[in-house]
Amino acid sequence: QSISELKKIQKVLNPDYPQCLENQREVDELLEGEDEEERKRSREAFLKITLHFLRRMKKERLADCLQCSKNISLKNLKSTLKKKFQCVFEGIAKAGNPTLLNQIYTELYITEGGTAEVNEEHEVRQIEKNSRNPDRPEATIRQEDIFKGLPGKEEPKIVLTKGVAGIGKTVLTQKFILDWAEGKANQDIQFIFPFTFRELNVLKEEKFSLVELVHHFFTDTKEAGICRFEDFQVVFIFDGLDECRLPLDFHNTELITDPRKSTSVEVLLTNLIRGKLLPSVHLWITTRPAAANQIPSDCVNILTEVRGFTDPQKEQYFKKRFSDDKLSDKVLSHMKTSRSIHIMCHIPVFCWITATVLEDVLKTIEGGELPKNLTEMYIHFLVVQTKLSNIKYNQYSKSEPDKHWSPESRKMIASLGKLAFNELQKGNLMFYESDLTECGIDIKEASVYSGVFTQIFREERGLYQDKVFCFIHLSVQEFLAALHVHLTFIKSGINLMEEQQSTFQRENVFYQCGVDKALESPNGHLDLFLRFLFGLSLQSNQILLRGLLTQPGSGSQTKEETVQYIKMKIEEIPCPEKSINLFHCLNELNDRSLVEEIQKSLRSGSLSTDKLSSAQWSALVFILLSSEEDLDVFDLKKYSASEVALLRLLPVVKASKKALLSGCNLTERSCDALSTILSSPSCRLRELDLSNNDLQDKGVKALSRGLESPHCALETLRLTGCMITHEGCIALASALNSNPSSHLREVDLSYNHPGDTGVKLLAAELNDPHWRIENLRSIFMLFLVDFCEFTLDPNTAHKFLKLSESNKKVTDLRKEHLYPDHPERFDYWPQVLCENGVTGRCYWEVEWVGKVYIAVSYRGIGRNGDIDASKFGGNEQSWCLTCTDGGYSAWHNNSGTPITVTSLSNVSHRVAVYVDCPAGTLSFYRVSSDTLIHLHTFNTTFTETLYPGFGYGVKLNSSAFLCTL
Repeated sequence: QSISELKKIQKVLNPDYPQCLENQREVDELLEGEDEEERKRSREAFLKITLHFLRRMKKERLADCLQCSKNISLKNLKSTLKKKFQCVFEGIAKAGNPTLLNQIYTELYITEGGTAEVNEEHEVRQIEKNSRNPDRPEATIRQEDIFKGLPGKEEPKIVLTKGVAGIGKTVLTQKFILDWAEGKANQDIQFIFPFTFRELNVLKEEKFSLVELVHHFFTDTKEAGICRFEDFQVVFIFDGLDECRLPLDFHNTELITDPRKSTSVEVLLTNLIRGKLLPSVHLWITTRPAAANQIPSDCVNILTEVRGFTDPQKEQYFKKRFSDDKLSDKVLSHMKTSRSIHIMCHIPVFCWITATVLEDVLKTIEGGELPKNLTEMYIHFLVVQTKLSNIKYNQYSKSEPDKHWSPESRKMIASLGKLAFNELQKGNLMFYESDLTECGIDIKEASVYSGVFTQIFREERGLYQDKVFCFIHLSVQEFLAALHVHLTFIKSGINLMEEQQSTFQRENVFYQCGVDKALESPNGHLDLFLRFLFGLSLQSNQILLRGLLTQPGSGSQTKEETVQYIKMKIEEIPCPEKSINLFHCLNELNDRSLVEEIQKSLRSGSLSTDKLSSAQWSALVFILLSSEEDLDVFDLKKYSASEVALLRLLPVVKASKKALLSGCNLTERSCDALSTILSSPSCRLRELDLSNNDLQDKGVKALSRGLESPHCALETLRLTGCMITHEGCIALASALNSNPSSHLREVDLSYNHPGDTGVKLLAAELNDPHWRIENLRSIFMLFLVDFCEFTLDPNTAHKFLKLSESNKKVTDLRKEHLYPDHPERFDYWPQVLCENGVTGRCYWEVEWVGKVYIAVSYRGIGRNGDIDASKFGGNEQSWCLTCTDGGYSAWHNNSGTPITVTSLSNVSHRVAVYVDCPAGTLSFYRVSSDTLIHLHTFNTTFTETLYPGFGYGVKLNSSAFLCTL
């Protein structure tokens, strides 16, 4: 049997089969003289050697065949993918002249990090927030490096990329695939298999093995016989998780490890994402933010976010989009004049809409007014696409371009508007043929009706040519929905926004209903719809739609009533952030009176926040958030060093990178509010300075609730001099220990009272190997770490002052002492400076009696002549604290600030001074036992070396002593 089997193998695999048979005969002849046992053993040895040789030959030949097959398959796959992805339609599903992707592709702003948890805010709100600081120095990633990871981190196996609709996620993957197919990047990858969830949705009832699924979509691999994907470097791309209709259950799904075993598509996907099926492959999944949490966080190696275009990238896009430099310059210049348009241009698809509209307007309406708000932009876009479709289908003569509203196009717009509104109410962004039929849209005739269908509306085809429809962007759907509601009301008086619809409703009631409906939405889902609805009410915009509108809409009285209603709502809303969209609505109505009033006060420097109404506070927030100025640093003292101001300006704090709230009389209430901000997914706040506020342990406990949140992105927290004891330290340590994703790297708890318990606890936590916070650096300058020794300079002492105790003490005796003349000596005010100065951080304590000015000053302060120029606190060169038994006051540049002290019955006669020259802070504390009670902090920029000093009032025998420790 062995010889028979060997001969079959030889015959099949060995081209030298006759030679093998000859070798067999020679062996038999050699063994003829041997006994049967010996002949048997020799024959078996020969068979083993021959079989080993043939098996090795088989492996080599199979490997050669496999490599050849792989090369052919790879070449064919790259060719197929190149043809599929080399063109882009920029929002147009069917076009005769597609654009090459490489001609217009503009690098996108992609960041690492964030959270996969649901952010249910309207995507336009998210865009507006991200646009405020688009160029922050965050960890950015280029599309070709998506699987290479960041420096110091492992190469990711599974990448989840989120981004709002139209932001460029699909084009991003398209560019990645095209660069690979053209041999430009990532050539270490042997196969890329891109899928869309739209394609996979139609396979919901089918069964495949993973190999069969790949073969089904990529026939080249099937024809080549490639089925062992575990032997290759493979990338699977799954685009559009938010459109997935498969029940992805990551907890109760059957375990599959064999890529050749058939099962449902959802089981294949969950096992692939879980790493159970083909654990060596790389996966890239894209999604809108609302669906990001469908993938368990432990399955994702790196989370990235596509932020769209930064300002320089917008410019690059328009430069590529227009070959005419003058035209691109005009478009860019106009885009920057409208804040709402400028913000929306962070979305690449809106850049295309803007380019389409402005190109047409600039070419056809010479000297005409360009659209300056969103409603005008979308009306022009609708008109442009309708014109193009009429020319395409010969629905009117090219010589009569103004007659663009044909009966067919009006019917189509009405149908699309109805579909947009109905599906917007349901929260649907994807539609099927039945949805279109219900709204009177015949798919077979739709392309003849109007090019609006093919331009504004996008048709996608699944694997079996099942048609799925969507608008090119949510904003287009919202515009058409608002247009449908507006047209319906103008024609019939019916308010579609009401559940119980009635006819002949007054116009002002109609628009007020829209405001109320939008405000009821907790996540702003009707924000943009409402802006469009108000924009469509303007007669100037209705003129643009003449031919589609058969009768005019609201007049000036209705507009004024609507404006007043919006302003009333702004006044009533307690949270300024929720009123921001109402300011955008006022812009669409061309009313900027409330904003201009605050802007005028800001420009003149006469803004008094003490007298602002609720609506004016909201206007200030809107101005700051809409400003082109950098919001990286928010300094509360610019507006009002008060808790009331902070609570009003919280949206600005939330949008800033660094918040300076030191010495602003904040309490536990502020910490509660800040905790909520830190817990928000849309906060990118990195540095928070709460120093020198009487927060106490209750405040730190409240703040700790925010530090526990996985959304908290805080890296630096300063709590200098906040009356914190060991209880606050316990809460702080507990919060950080319970948040493994904490970004906190620096904590400043100097000049607090943690006691031995607090210090030991924090030290133990920092050294705990189970504490998963990486690279945490903590600064605990507890009490006297920066203590400095000073000596008084006799050459500066006024003649009334007596120095003693090794020049550590100075007393005002009001009689002249025999000091030699010296140019450094104070001649008018009884003052003295120390010999040594300060350029860094320094802390010292002073014992005082009577009335004493405890000061720091530049060396160049005046010595005589001008009274204010030489007085501590009377000029720009010095700062001081006046100490008396009746209380304290702080002085600089001849401006005094009284300091409120809770109790003067046991006034301490010891004051602590702390100066941080690089940070520009000078703080004074009352020392009581071992407690530091904050009195006042100056925030400024120190430009020279500082020298401690003392001055005296009229009280005899006043003295100051530089304490030693």
